[in-house]
Amino acid sequence: MVAGIHRPSQVDVSLKHIIHNYQTYQNQIGKDKFLYAVVKADAYGHGAVPVSQALAQAGCDGFAVAIADEGLELRQAGIEQPILILGLSQSQDAVLLAEAGLDVTVSQLAWLQAAQPLLAQANFQLKIQLKIDSGMSRIGVRDVASGQDIIDYVTSHKQQFQLTGIFTHFATADSQTPASRAQQSQQAQSFKQLVAGLDLSQLDEAPLIHQSNTAMMTWYPEETLDAGRLGIGLYGVNPSNGELATGLDLKPALTWTSQIVAIKQMAGGEKVSYGATYTCQPGEWLATLPLGYADGLWRAYQGYQVLVAGQAAEIVGRVCMDQAIITLKAPVPIGTPVTLIGPGQSAEAMSRHSHTIGYEVLCAISSRIPRYYR
Repeated sequence: MVAGIHRPSQVDVSLKHIIHNYQTYQNQIGKDKFLYAVVKADAYGHGAVPVSQALAQAGCDGFAVAIADEGLELRQAGIEQPILILGLSQSQDAVLLAEAGLDVTVSQLAWLQAAQPLLAQANFQLKIQLKIDSGMSRIGVRDVASGQDIIDYVTSHKQQFQLTGIFTHFATADSQTPASRAQQSQQAQSFKQLVAGLDLSQLDEAPLIHQSNTAMMTWYPEETLDAGRLGIGLYGVNPSNGELATGLDLKPALTWTSQIVAIKQMAGGEKVSYGATYTCQPGEWLATLPLGYADGLWRAYQGYQVLVAGQAAEIVGRVCMDQAIITLKAPVPIGTPVTLIGPGQSAEAMSRHSHTIGYEVLCAISSRIPRYYR
């Protein structure tokens, strides 16, 4: 999708804030711990390449992505630090991933068996990390025997494989309800027991053991093992969607702004936008914004209040694909700035209005909105 650089809508990203947030969590868990910066989904909408380049220059330990192509993109951009692919990759791509020096998540012996002859023929060694399903029910081995089968295969094929990590992911670390705490405790115990049951003695180097995401490092930093994976907190967003105080000096990195492109005064009873769901009051002022749900401003944001020159203004009528309409208390000039996300206007607030989470709000801002870095 082409970036709309010729319209007054943009995202500004503070790389200084991202570096600050990374260093905040590094101090939170201890500088002796390895800290991955999670830059999947184009760095949660912030721009994976510029974010990663800035972090690499600032001394970031390593990066985590979701899919192989995201890792390859970082390598092509000159990122040299370790890069972990958190999702599952295709075995037929093993040589490509080995050549790029990416760490590949594995949870099935059959994957290694399919990749081994390809790596042997090309004379490459692939770095892998073993995923443990401790209760997320997504991907990962669920018992000691399955995990040991993978480790034994690695140790018997050291020319093709190196085990660099063993990790799991928690489902409820961002909540402190009794049920959530019980789930987290159960997962932590399950992971601990499974790892303890594995025989790692034949490995040439000890793998990184890690379980902590942003939420874990925020509220339970003492439970960080060898490494942590910093996702949403890297961008200054509260992992609990604002329900729990972080106690950390996090700085939101993203500002999303636009401008008013049209303004009109309405007669009483006039209708607004598709479906005619909003009825104007006599003399009401409306303004049009040049962005809509194709840009990440969903229809669910109808009724949400943006900031117009610092004053609240409600989105009225249905959000269109490329435009949205707001109501004003008084007329303002065309070109007046509008803030969707920024000071006093958080991603968490937008997410609560649309019954989702800050992650989704940020990831949904489309590539049609140009990003600028400072």
